[in-house]
Amino acid sequence: MPLGISIAPASDVPIFRQILQQIQQAVALGRLQVGEQLPAIRVLAETLVINPNTVARAYQDLIRDGILESRSGRGVFVSQKRQV
Repeated sequence: MPLGISIAPASDVPIFRQILQQIQQAVALGRLQVGEQLPAIRVLAETLVINPNTVARAYQDLIRDGILESRSGRGVFVSQKRQV
């Protein structure tokens, strides 16, 4: 499940937004499938060498937008598209 997220610390775009945008793009392009599990917050933070709160904020925004879903005790997964 390599996400291939890369961050640019010198960018004007906040790091949490860079993560958010790259996950949105991966879902839109089909690189992340419905039901696929994302790395734990701490794991992704360690991989990117950033604060876990930054990853948590990106995940929370994606959960709020319905792109991801949190399953208690299991982790964060790509959510099914909602029918409006």
